[in-house]
Amino acid sequence: MDSSPASHPAQYTVVLRPGLAEPGDPARRGVLRTALVEATGDFGASGYPRYAGEGVQADIDPETRTVEAVTVDGEELPYGWVAQLAED
Repeated sequence: MDSSPASHPAQYTVVLRPGLAEPGDPARRGVLRTALVEATGDFGASGYPRYAGEGVQADIDPETRTVEAVTVDGEELPYGWVAQLAED
């Protein structure tokens, strides 16, 4: 993992959704909340760059565009919610 600040975007939009559907189930749709998060210059406990904004803190893997860790308003993600990045 390249930890140089230039190797990851300055901001992302985190999208919080209802939990992903099980295979064979209809997809759960809808957005519960979005947040524009910006790079803090720090790295989270997960080892990935930390982003924060609008009450959301997230460690994001810039290579896979995966949210590796997230808190919402200082709390763990509510049960059943998933955090994803908005499409470009």
